[in-house]
Amino acid sequence: MNILVTGAWRCTQEQLDKIRRLGHTVSFMQNESDGLPVDPEWVEGLICNGLFLHHDIAIFPNLQFIQLTSAGYDRVPMEEVNRRGITIFNARGVYGIPMAEFAVAGVLQLYKQSRFFGENQKKRVWEKHGGLLELWGKQVTIVGCGNIGQECAQRFAAFGCRVIGVDLFEAQLPHIEKLYHISQLEQVLPETDVLVLTLPLTEQTRHLINAQRLGKMKKGAVVVNIARGAVVDTQALTQALQSHLGGAVLDVFEEEPLDSQHPLWDMEHVLLSPHNSFTGDQNGLRLEQVILSNLQSEHWKK
Repeated sequence: MNILVTGAWRCTQEQLDKIRRLGHTVSFMQNESDGLPVDPEWVEGLICNGLFLHHDIAIFPNLQFIQLTSAGYDRVPMEEVNRRGITIFNARGVYGIPMAEFAVAGVLQLYKQSRFFGENQKKRVWEKHGGLLELWGKQVTIVGCGNIGQECAQRFAAFGCRVIGVDLFEAQLPHIEKLYHISQLEQVLPETDVLVLTLPLTEQTRHLINAQRLGKMKKGAVVVNIARGAVVDTQALTQALQSHLGGAVLDVFEEEPLDSQHPLWDMEHVLLSPHNSFTGDQNGLRLEQVILSNLQSEHWKK
């Protein structure tokens, strides 16, 4: 198969050679917004992320295999992919561990008042804080129970949390005490201490967390969004943080980068990061394993 690899995969020459040893021909382009280094008709397989934001999938008439370097499919014209019967794989299992660690770390920073102690350390001020919270016994509701959600569940459960799952599909999952259908989300929000969002962005999930649902959350609850920014109504969340929510850990936003004048920047009980939660030192190894495994899979071969 003729495979075009983009710089979305920070691969080494050795990794490209491993693909060649599987019998494939490889061409590489660093930036997905650049002109293609090969004739589009040559391309039978793609390893990419946002390539279709810059190049219409219609120009690849012989495309039969797509490997994404992301967990989400929102940068891909999935209707056309499905219509043409193109086999597509995401990076399932690659980013769950660092993202789950990021979610737990963010909540702990809020619960343990890390910002307060950090500022006092800078000023060399010796001041105790009596308002520290424990994760033990808290209800953590995870919306989206795929790989990332399950990795989050495992880690929060280890802290003694009661972990509740919300998803489209029914299943018995380890570390999740009870799984609710997404239509029952409002039923679990009033008892939720930490709401963790790890679901994909679709037309059905856009603004899933809106003013009405935020209004059902208890005073002091924390929202963690490591999914996609548009899963949450940013204006509604901002207002809820100004009224009753205890804090938020936000790694993704409806518009990225977040406007420098947005009020979220100035909120002491909000932790912001620039879509960075997926980063981990073992990602490269896991992604290589996923790509090589999928290339060898008989599932997609015709």
